[in-house]
Amino acid sequence: MASQLAKMPAGRGMDYDLSRAEADAGRGLKTVFGQLVNLLKLRIGVIMMLTALVAMVVTPGPQPGGFEMLVLCFAVLISAGAAGAFNQYYEVDIDREVARTCTRPFVTGYFRKRPLWLGIIGLLLLAGVVPAALVLNLSAAFYIFLGAFFYAIVYTVWLKRRSWTNIVIGGASGSFAVLAGAAAVDPSLGPVPILLALALFLWTPSHFWSLAIAKNKDYAKTGVPMLPVIIGNHRCAKVVMLNTLLLVGISILPFFYGMSWIYLAGAAGGGGYFIYHNYLMIKDPTPRVAMKSFFASLLQLVLLLVCAVLDVLLLG
Repeated sequence: MASQLAKMPAGRGMDYDLSRAEADAGRGLKTVFGQLVNLLKLRIGVIMMLTALVAMVVTPGPQPGGFEMLVLCFAVLISAGAAGAFNQYYEVDIDREVARTCTRPFVTGYFRKRPLWLGIIGLLLLAGVVPAALVLNLSAAFYIFLGAFFYAIVYTVWLKRRSWTNIVIGGASGSFAVLAGAAAVDPSLGPVPILLALALFLWTPSHFWSLAIAKNKDYAKTGVPMLPVIIGNHRCAKVVMLNTLLLVGISILPFFYGMSWIYLAGAAGGGGYFIYHNYLMIKDPTPRVAMKSFFASLLQLVLLLVCAVLDVLLLG
């Protein structure tokens, strides 16, 4: 440091120290932000937020304004984040045993696990539910609460360590995001949002079991009874195929309740692509092929949501 300062023109040493301090502070903020993104599982939250927003757009009725949309997005995102943080708080013992999760902040000690976090998580949930109740309506707020409750309590506490149905029942948390978006427009809920919610309910097991096949050894190591651990990868791949066929069939039904060919093309195209990768996974249920099925599920959901919005914007 001294040699570097000696090479600088007079009067530049303080500027150099300040610039280094600013750079270190910037890196620190990035690290904190990254750890918070990890803790709140914001990637999952963003998916749930987008499904809620799509449900709001496609639900017939007087469309809420931009402020209401922002409140819906914030409420779903922050409530899902609270549930994700609780999941990590509760599962530190499992997370530290698995390479995919051993860098989570409660495991590494970046955030110290202590009861104060439960209060923070509760406040985050309130920060999501209360604005939804005040700005949108009680039905939307209730569905947002149920989404967080199903992930944090039903899935994480009650089912994950006890039953292979954990991701089936607990996966309903994503469906509640769809219902919340629809209820913000019409609390009575028409057939299209109900079918979309059911499609997301069926999407979750196919999506997650594909990942579980790829990570079978991790779940077996921690004693979590995911379906591939119980019945093996090959039989589980067949179950995934059956579930995906039902998923695609349900996802096509909104076409018969007012959605157009644009939506149908997205539902059929994305669904067909996912089915194809399920078929490949049955033939070769290895981690590499299972991960391709996992990513195919993401593409299927994106196509479904994008085409649903385009349907309304272009032809609605």
